Amino acid sequence: MIATMVAGCAGTGAGAASPDRPAAGQVSDMATSAAPSPSATSGTSAASATPGASKVEAVLARMSVEDKVGQLFMPVLYGPAANTVSGENQARFGVGTPAKAVAKYRPGGVILFPWADNVKNVRQVVALTNGLQKASPEIPLLVGADQENGRVSRMAPLVTEMPGASVIGSTGDPSLARRAAKVTGIELRALGINLDFAPVADVNINPRNPVIGPRAYGSDPKKVAPMVAAAVQGFHDAGIASTAKHFPGHGDTNVDSHSGLPVIQHSLSQWNKLDAPPFAAAIGKNIDAIMSAHVVMPKLDPSGDPATLSKPILTGLLREKLGFNGVVSTDALDMAGVRKKYGDGQVAVRAIQAGVDLLLMPPDFPKAYGAVLAAVKSGKISTARLDQSVRRLLKLKAARGLLDRAPVADPAEAERVLRSAEHRKVAQLINERAR
Repeated sequence: MIATMVAGCAGTGAGAASPDRPAAGQVSDMATSAAPSPSATSGTSAASATPGASKVEAVLARMSVEDKVGQLFMPVLYGPAANTVSGENQARFGVGTPAKAVAKYRPGGVILFPWADNVKNVRQVVALTNGLQKASPEIPLLVGADQENGRVSRMAPLVTEMPGASVIGSTGDPSLARRAAKVTGIELRALGINLDFAPVADVNINPRNPVIGPRAYGSDPKKVAPMVAAAVQGFHDAGIASTAKHFPGHGDTNVDSHSGLPVIQHSLSQWNKLDAPPFAAAIGKNIDAIMSAHVVMPKLDPSGDPATLSKPILTGLLREKLGFNGVVSTDALDMAGVRKKYGDGQVAVRAIQAGVDLLLMPPDFPKAYGAVLAAVKSGKISTARLDQSVRRLLKLKAARGLLDRAPVADPAEAERVLRSAEHRKVAQLINERAR
């Protein structure tokens, strides 16, 4: 029997889905110091400013359609080592080991979770990430983790116990957000993880919010925006990619998108003022990726579709209004919020049509992969549209030094870096300054 995957990224880490078990145009009213105008940030994402554009085009030119479709996916693979045989892998991918799943489908990346048996100890994680990269010799993998710190800490207890966003936000000092993100980024990179699904850019304006809460830096967009911008800088200081989430904003809901479909009644002007500033600030600091939210905002898109499947939101607001040219990732596709209306294959196709580039954790990988491949071959998703997403993913990899060859993590270096005295001092400083 196949266990249902825990949603990866809007997960509370403790609530409806436990991390320990596999469960089911111009933005107005922004503080200009925190959130540069879209016109200033348009086209400045790290992925669009990659110096190795010719390398990206060369890689793209030699890829088959199947290669390109594979790049759009980031699944969960099961087991502590690349060569671990798991019934979950066999059931989900038709092969026994993570390495064989990578070789079969050639995904753009993988995401690690304790409940998938991926996280045991430092040397084991290093061996796993190195083994996964070895299984993808043509194009190195994005190896992702949902390491926000605080409530959502998928690499605990291996990494330094860093305060969560609300604690950092309470200090009022964005430089501490930058230092915390740098520490986390350095430790993740030492493990062979090159993409963090952080920082949370939501503004938690609803005190009854069951899914964001202390994961956000605060409830004031003018204070949250500079924290998010600083965190992006910190991840980049460490040399890893980062992801602002959950667009267009998951802060004003009392429904958990793991188990339901939240509806947020913000008008465009309210969104401009309340939700947009942290995302605009992240784009201004060359954020690598932005994650969609499984929330409905009927005043931004009256279709009733969640933002993950909404072209007016992902292409209209995020791409055209805010000028983001980097990678758009879905939140976990196994979450109920995105599965209410459409089947798992159709969800994947509709997400790409809406403007998504990276499909995270599809609950039925073969169905989603097959549906996207069929949509490309039928012309429902044009070759140009497919290439657009693959190009963004390759540019992200090139911008973070991952396209030529995958970095090989060193277990001895990882043991030296993780939970070092220097890193624990940063955590202590933040806790001392929290209010």
